[in-house]
Amino acid sequence: MVPLMTTFFGTGLAAVLLAVSPMGLEAALQALALRRVGLWQVVLAVVGTTVLSFIVSQLGPQPEGVRQITESVHNPSVLMPTFLVLAVLAPLVEELVFRGLLYGWIAGRWGPLPAFVASSLAFAAAHGEPAHIVLVLPLGFWFGWLRWRTNSLVPTIVAHMINNGFAVLGAAWLGS
Repeated sequence: MVPLMTTFFGTGLAAVLLAVSPMGLEAALQALALRRVGLWQVVLAVVGTTVLSFIVSQLGPQPEGVRQITESVHNPSVLMPTFLVLAVLAPLVEELVFRGLLYGWIAGRWGPLPAFVASSLAFAAAHGEPAHIVLVLPLGFWFGWLRWRTNSLVPTIVAHMINNGFAVLGAAWLGS
């Protein structure tokens, strides 16, 4: 599963970089909303994400894909590659695609509210499995709201990475 996820998200990162490369570095950073923010905004993003993720995780069944990953990280040789893909690469690509490119494109045409709603729904839908969609939808709206309010991807990237990192490490720890 890890090689497939690595290929998928690696291809996604390459596609994002390819899409913004004609712009030049400064314009690409602006287009992707990679702007500096205050520390308090990052802390709010991380705390809010952690609380929301905990609440949502208590509400429903564990999606099959999450269960498979939870079982696989019990193997120490799988933990680090899984952590790197799910806690670093996947959040980075998802934020660049959904709240960078997609949000920016929609906001430039129809404004921030449609961008917030559409990018949040698309993020959830991309998780494929119905139970997983339901569980990540609140996080999608939280990340979308953070993007809207801060006009930056930095808080969402950091919060998303920490959230996924806690999930992978928690699964490994609870299974040991």
